[in-house]
Amino acid sequence: MPLELDRIDFDILDRLQIDASESSSEIAERVGLSQSPCWRRIQRLKEEGYVKHQVAILDREKFGDSMYIFAQLKIGRLTDEERERFIWAIEDIPEITECYTLFGEMDVMIKVLAPSMAWYQNFTFRKLLRLPGVEDVRSTATLSEMKNTHRLPLPRP
Repeated sequence: MPLELDRIDFDILDRLQIDASESSSEIAERVGLSQSPCWRRIQRLKEEGYVKHQVAILDREKFGDSMYIFAQLKIGRLTDEERERFIWAIEDIPEITECYTLFGEMDVMIKVLAPSMAWYQNFTFRKLLRLPGVEDVRSTATLSEMKNTHRLPLPRP
């Protein structure tokens, strides 16, 4: 836990996670500060990199039916150049919303937003199996979403 952050800093960060569109005066009221010191703290937290981005979280259901599919990829031995090409390719595919390296039998796990299983089948053959080094893909389709949050559980000093 960073020592330079106090309870009020964590309260401010939590408010920003809940609704980053709140004004500094609204946040100040909620965390028990006056507006100017709260604004200065928000600016410091941003400058120090605690706040990476402020974004709008869209309701994916407004854009039609979709599902998340988690795919684990087995990757063969790659040169440094092939590894870079793999990373660039992953970054260039908008339907891949998250990507992680893994320990264990499989090497990479991705989260794919798919409109249908038929679409995902084509996506697997057209995109995933053509990524540098991909030897195998194991997929798990989601049935429903019970929790989806970007809110980090913050320590309470």
